[in-house]
Amino acid sequence: MIVAGLETSLATLEWTMAELINHPRVMSKAQEEIDSVVGRARALQESDLPSLPYVEAIVKESLRLHPAAPLGLPHVNPKPVKLGGYTIPGGCKVLVNIWAIGRDPARWADPEAFQPERFLGSSISVNGQNFDFLPFSSGRRVCPGYPLAMRSILFFVASLLQAFDWSAANPAGIDMEERTRSMTTKLKADLLVNASIRVDQNII
Repeated sequence: MIVAGLETSLATLEWTMAELINHPRVMSKAQEEIDSVVGRARALQESDLPSLPYVEAIVKESLRLHPAAPLGLPHVNPKPVKLGGYTIPGGCKVLVNIWAIGRDPARWADPEAFQPERFLGSSISVNGQNFDFLPFSSGRRVCPGYPLAMRSILFFVASLLQAFDWSAANPAGIDMEERTRSMTTKLKADLLVNASIRVDQNII
């Protein structure tokens, strides 16, 4: 459980930073939110997270486009069922394509675009109750660690954005090609970045 939680959280953090570096307007807007809530003279605290809705929207949008486990965990139906006009025999191993759900043009406007604003003022949660957005699966098979994962990823992203300005080491930007070797999907190429300090150095 610990290994699974670490690998998926690290993959999500990497995808989120890659998207932010490729979308400097979004990064700047998030940093403005952090500066207005926390400033640059003290380190961000976990208690600041509820006051950062745009940073939360960024993480949700990253999870929509890049779910760490794109096919989730296997499910098995004990009895035959009909679903979407198909009969699924009993005892089948069923994989839900979470990646495709998050990019379905019938469910999402401009689904390939990184637009955190789509989650602002939205009641869509990561807890599996909205079937258009299932980054941690749903029901009895929902990831038991999702509350911790969301808080830790939010904290890491906000802390990195507060402390540093980020840019791609390659002037062409970050290559977003995917690589899948296990249950998780990661960037195919290493994430090479430049970082410059933007806060009082005594808080780093």
